[in-house]
Amino acid sequence: MTSHLIPQLLLSVALSLSTMAYAETITGRVVGVSDGDTLTILDQSNTQFKIRLAAIDAPEKAQPFGQRGKQKLSDLCFGKSANVQVISTDRYGRSVGEVDCAGVNANEVMVQSGLAWVYRKYDKGYGHLYGLEDDARNARRGLWADDNPTPPWEWRKAKRND
Repeated sequence: MTSHLIPQLLLSVALSLSTMAYAETITGRVVGVSDGDTLTILDQSNTQFKIRLAAIDAPEKAQPFGQRGKQKLSDLCFGKSANVQVISTDRYGRSVGEVDCAGVNANEVMVQSGLAWVYRKYDKGYGHLYGLEDDARNARRGLWADDNPTPPWEWRKAKRND
């Protein structure tokens, strides 16, 4: 094989492996809720997985509605069976995915309840969430009760600059 084909071959193999890695489903019981968009699942082999809900961003715990978001996700998922369709891994090593808790799509419910934004930076394939966010905003549910709520990504950026 000529040396100029090796990098292309390696790239092709790496891309196919990364695609296969994210076609996985994690199934288990929700044993922890960190905030309105992150939870922990324990699978049948007693392995814990930290899961970030895809395409949404909930207020940080210290932000207005942060504790309510954590409580809502807890009410939806804590102690229940969950299936996660993993789509990626974030920079903190958490699996990112679509979370179904006892037959309920948690990603959608968090946006619909007004306790999470659609995360514009990571919304690819989740355009349907914008209608749920608009409905929550129009009904002034959750964080939309505030006239000008601060998105978590802006809040985190402001905290870094303090």
